[in-house]
Amino acid sequence: MTDPDRTHDVVVWGATGVAGRFTAEYLTERYAPEDLSVAVGGRSPEKLDALVDDLTRRSDAWDDVPVVVGDATDPESLRAIARDARVVCTTVGPYTRYGSPLVEACVETGTDYCDLTGEVNWTREMVDRFHEGAADAEARIVHSCGFDSVPSDIGTLLVESFAAETFGAPCETVRIYLDGGSGSVSGGTLASFGELFEAAATDPVARETLRNPYSLAPNGERSGVDPGAQRWPRTDPLRGGWTAPSPMAPVNERVVRRSNALLGYPWGREFRCTEVVPTGEGVRGAAVAGLVAGGLGAFTAAMSVGPVRSALRRYAFPDPGEGPTREEAEAGHFRIGVRGRGTATDGPFTVEAEFGADRDPGYGATARMLGESAVCLARGDVDSPLDGGVLTPASGIGLPLAERLRAVGFTASVDGVADDKRS
Repeated sequence: MTDPDRTHDVVVWGATGVAGRFTAEYLTERYAPEDLSVAVGGRSPEKLDALVDDLTRRSDAWDDVPVVVGDATDPESLRAIARDARVVCTTVGPYTRYGSPLVEACVETGTDYCDLTGEVNWTREMVDRFHEGAADAEARIVHSCGFDSVPSDIGTLLVESFAAETFGAPCETVRIYLDGGSGSVSGGTLASFGELFEAAATDPVARETLRNPYSLAPNGERSGVDPGAQRWPRTDPLRGGWTAPSPMAPVNERVVRRSNALLGYPWGREFRCTEVVPTGEGVRGAAVAGLVAGGLGAFTAAMSVGPVRSALRRYAFPDPGEGPTREEAEAGHFRIGVRGRGTATDGPFTVEAEFGADRDPGYGATARMLGESAVCLARGDVDSPLDGGVLTPASGIGLPLAERLRAVGFTASVDGVADDKRS
């Protein structure tokens, strides 16, 4: 979206929430008003004014930050906000409950959009309802621009782009490894997680979305060779050692497969993608993998039972709006490894990427991933054959996002070697 008549480059919607506040702080600390016009939005003028006071105290460059007021359930107020923005960057979840009217407003007004959703059932709904309209309006609706799913999606794009440029062939298989990290979870994140299970309990389309590894692919292309997320401990075919299922795999793998489909299958129609948690070698590695798989399975089973799910959400989950302090968000870290295997005309090859940051993955790092996604969209700094649609980070923004994240301290490296030259 490059319409010069739009007042704001980026509106941070839900700016008084935990993730929204981190994102607004990041953008106003990273950019000056003459470089990027940022507004903060929500439903409470009092809370927004207090946030603006805090933002202007933190940054000498900003004397004021514009405020836009609306309601996530009021389509007309959302259309007015979208009409005046190049990009709406939203942290208001659960998206299943609050997200659809804003997406519709952005499609109607031809406004670019990015969010943090990991709710694949809702993403599937947005694909089915709005992809064609967004493409016609040239509105880029880019979901999952935080820890879900930028590291996995852009990490895979790094691997595949390197493979194509260096070896002239794609990686047919990609493995994504949650190699390490520390961080915290807010009430809003867990509320979104709870909504996913609520939807699966009542909506057959949501259940099918969680069963089908290709459920985010374009309509008519929702089948393939990939069996989907790993469920049990197993030894890794590319790295060796034991691995456990990743709790983020049901989201991230589907996003990566959608990227491949939207880009026209440059990685092949038999492309396979799996995300796992490495647990080490030998008996100890197997035991840890079993514990992780068992714990994840038990939690999933508990969340699948209505009364247990309700009790957990009421008594165990933190309230929406609760989250880490600024210091805690800056103290965490994460590292994601991506390894791809392909075959060129002169033999097999392996490509490896690393993606990470020295900040809490869900907040300090996610604020930068979401914020820089919004900046890419606002400035047209994208590498994509698609002018609009319901997109992914890799298909809607592409490698410019990796370049921007490197500039703010992220690791986003890639290298490869022909397998017959490996030591």
